[in-house]
Amino acid sequence: MVDMFPVLRVLGILIMIFALTMGLPLSVSWFMGDGVWHVYPVAMAATMAFGCGLWWKLRLFRRELQPRHGVMLVTLVWVLLPLFAALPLMLVAHEISRPMSFTHAYFEAVSGLTTTGSTVLSGLDTLPVSMNIWRTFLQWVGGMGILILAVAVLPLLGVGGSQLFRAEAAGPVKDAKLTPRMTETAKGLWGVYALFSLACALAYWMGGMDPVNAVMYMFSTVSLGGLSPHDTSFGFYQSPLLEAIAIGFMLIASCNFALYFVAIRKGHWQGFWRDPELRATLFTLIGGGLLVAGLLWVKGVYAPLDALRYGMFNLVSIATTTGYATVDYLGWPVFAPVFMLLLSGVATSAGSTGCGIKMVRMLILLKQARREMNRLVHPRAVQPVRLGDAVVDNRVIFSVLAFMLVYGATIIGLSMVLLLTDLDPVTAFSAIIASVNCMGPGLGSVGPASNYAVLTDFQVWVCTLAMLLGRLEILSFMALLTPAFWRR
Repeated sequence: MVDMFPVLRVLGILIMIFALTMGLPLSVSWFMGDGVWHVYPVAMAATMAFGCGLWWKLRLFRRELQPRHGVMLVTLVWVLLPLFAALPLMLVAHEISRPMSFTHAYFEAVSGLTTTGSTVLSGLDTLPVSMNIWRTFLQWVGGMGILILAVAVLPLLGVGGSQLFRAEAAGPVKDAKLTPRMTETAKGLWGVYALFSLACALAYWMGGMDPVNAVMYMFSTVSLGGLSPHDTSFGFYQSPLLEAIAIGFMLIASCNFALYFVAIRKGHWQGFWRDPELRATLFTLIGGGLLVAGLLWVKGVYAPLDALRYGMFNLVSIATTTGYATVDYLGWPVFAPVFMLLLSGVATSAGSTGCGIKMVRMLILLKQARREMNRLVHPRAVQPVRLGDAVVDNRVIFSVLAFMLVYGATIIGLSMVLLLTDLDPVTAFSAIIASVNCMGPGLGSVGPASNYAVLTDFQVWVCTLAMLLGRLEILSFMALLTPAFWRR
């Protein structure tokens, strides 16, 4: 237990930092006069008091975090921060006489911080603007990972951050340093994230959104989260221009932010375009959008231009795990929604704000499969797996294979749990796939025209667990359950 004290000390610092983020909805509520500003100081004080008390109690336990500490801290952050993020939601809901249960508030907070975009709320257009700001802002904070931000801040407080960065970074390859110091790397990534966020908000504003909605949609676009302040999601605007802007920024956010950082830092983009994962990501998203658009046209669902508009937007939205919708695509030929749901698992890059398997893992799997087929014909041939010019270490390949096994087992296992509750198979499997991939809307009863409020509390908790496992990339959480992890 003593080994946990340094982790809990850092957790206290992170909770205090998180408490400060509630200043944004507080400021918006006071400025916009939505009548609920007084609930945010209460939530902020409770969060700050808990974090401060935890840090003060364990302030003497100072030591450099080891890899196992990073895994513990990341898991604790993603499990515990939603508890505090849920406080403003519950307090505001009570204030406006629309009480929200703890189960639904925690689900909504997890959905925000994990950038899933699922919701149990309806009547979003009538919610206080500060509550919608808070919901979407949670996605922006979780998009790049609050711990990567902490890596840039904690060294100033005497806490090393390299192990946090490795534990939080997405994808199978986590040890490559973009700069000599992890702090500089984290600051650089957040700088790129902030730059794209500013550009996205300005583009939405110039495209016709009012400033407040432009900021809220920016929060959920750059983070690939998809929570909306409107019940009709992005379809509220029915604007081809705004949809085109959203497609552009969803494509940008689906690629590895480290590539942007390196390209901007070195002042050239040649290496950026040569990256095999980036090319595969963009090819999959754009090619998939054209395929769905062609299907909608051939089947006579829409005229050619409308087919291109709706097919491209909704596929890019779902495949990048954003989860916006402009139409109820469950009315399309069945291939289209199933295809989009499956793409949500693979169509984002490692180092992006998306979740799922990640394109780099899929590329490694495909190259490994080709190597094994070649070995059947040439058993003595030496054929290393390559990504671009780099040889992929066998340890990375084994890690990818292990991840895929656990990923598949998680989806099947949690889907079977939902089936035990008599939920229909389409809803059960799609809800778990959408939750593990942090994508949002599924099929059946949790499709784009509905939300997760139709589920029972137990079913909501199962989906909440699926979202947490998806954000933690499953293996990090599973490692905590092994006896070897807890041996000194």
